[in-house]
Amino acid sequence: MIVAISISPSGAADEDGSVSAAVADAVKVIRDSGLPNETNSMFTNIEGEWDEVMAVVKAAVLKVAESSPRVGLVLKADLRRGFDSGQLTAKVERVEAHLTD
Repeated sequence: MIVAISISPSGAADEDGSVSAAVADAVKVIRDSGLPNETNSMFTNIEGEWDEVMAVVKAAVLKVAESSPRVGLVLKADLRRGFDSGQLTAKVERVEAHLTD
């Protein structure tokens, strides 16, 4: 499965309104998990089995909750039978192949 998550603290912004420090804490948890992942400006994508991915999502949310009284989580999941690992990049490669046609 692949999940796209966005974790946002409430009440933990710096003086400029940035939440990047808290988001970095969550991304560190995800990267330290060893699961395939990538971060862009809006989401972090994680690939793995249901239980291991959800455990990482929970750990990342709880890490942000250490510095914020309220945490928002947006999660989108893609579960596709027969497509296990490597889909984080393979899905993009399939789209790119159509763009060169």
